[in-house]
Amino acid sequence: MGQGRQEKVATSLAGAVSEEISASLAPVDAELARHYPGDPGTRRPVHTVYVPGDAFAADTVRSWGDRALAALDEHAPDAASFGAVLGLDDELAGPVHDRVRAKLEREPVEDLRVDFEDGYGPRPDAEEDEAAARAARLIAEAYERGTAAPYMGIRMKCLEAAVRERGIRTLDIFLTGLMEAGGLPQGLVLTLPKVTYAEQVTAMVRLLEAFEKAWGLEPGRLGFEIQIETSQSILAGDGTATVARMIRAAEGRATGLHYGTFDYSAGLGVSAAHQAGDHPAADHAKAVMQVAAAGTGVRVSDGSTNVLPVGPTERVHAAWRLHYGLTRRALARAYYQGWDMHPGHLPTRYAAVFAFYREGFEQAAARLARYADRAGGDSGIIDEPATAKALSGYLLSGLDCGALDLDEVHQLTGLTRPNLNHFATPTPRPRPSRGQA
Repeated sequence: MGQGRQEKVATSLAGAVSEEISASLAPVDAELARHYPGDPGTRRPVHTVYVPGDAFAADTVRSWGDRALAALDEHAPDAASFGAVLGLDDELAGPVHDRVRAKLEREPVEDLRVDFEDGYGPRPDAEEDEAAARAARLIAEAYERGTAAPYMGIRMKCLEAAVRERGIRTLDIFLTGLMEAGGLPQGLVLTLPKVTYAEQVTAMVRLLEAFEKAWGLEPGRLGFEIQIETSQSILAGDGTATVARMIRAAEGRATGLHYGTFDYSAGLGVSAAHQAGDHPAADHAKAVMQVAAAGTGVRVSDGSTNVLPVGPTERVHAAWRLHYGLTRRALARAYYQGWDMHPGHLPTRYAAVFAFYREGFEQAAARLARYADRAGGDSGIIDEPATAKALSGYLLSGLDCGALDLDEVHQLTGLTRPNLNHFATPTPRPRPSRGQA
């Protein structure tokens, strides 16, 4: 009844009211666009590998892959044995094992940081100067030859007084070396460790601005990760969340927040035996980081485990199970990146990531396909645009790391990669220029 009837439309407010409201909210609109642009939509590496500045070599990426493959051959030579170690069911063990091996052969490292901080330590100035220049040359050559990891860069020393000049000089030498070798690679990532005050982030911004001006680079070209390793970086003396201030202080240059498991835990008095990514103190810190970063385009990375998969097979298997479990736990909590400290961690990093995406693949694909067809009511689940964004982001991340193939995603969803990108970023906002590709 009344289906064919044309309704009378009436309003009570003058057009000036809407205009006044819009004018009053214009500063808020600008604030949202500036500080909450959303995820950048670029590839997110699943891990960061740390290599000391004196140990980094032209073949580091390939060497890590070869050592990881050798560990698999020695301690879990086939899908059944690897699956048994990690508790994978038979249906999942084969695809995961095959994809792990293929990944280690094709792209063993997604993100590499040449470390000039804790992993390198204090050295004579001439020695660190040479190591920084060498790192720039090797990274530039790797990108030129096509042998680089998708993301590469350095972790400098922090901006605390004792090592400030050394950290600035190392960064300058490294960036200058890249420029002289042909320019900054798109995958360049810089890491600022042990940040305690937002003013240190501001100082890093001014430092990068000065370098950009010196070389005539586009303002905002250089971005950086903020490493969260102190209690003061989470909670300030006045009770506010320091990490939120740090993101604002970065003026659009912050690309990530990386949790430092052991420095942070030690700072809270956690004994060495209990310093781990699943400690309640770690959970609290990462939850604060996650909330502070939400919507800003700054990504959160988990920390690492210091239990290395070395020695006899029994010990390797125990370390693998620990690393696999911690990685799966992090993924479930939406920490999609972490640190890997040893080549032996690569098999379980990729096994955990691939299992995570393959286990949820069919359900995510089906839900997104129903959303795209507007047929969600028939399944008992009605998804909203925010859920469609999460579903498409999940599939895109699985594609980027190698857990999924585009053909199988298209077969189950009927969607192309541009379709997935559309759902993942439905309402793009203007965003500042950033250094991370």
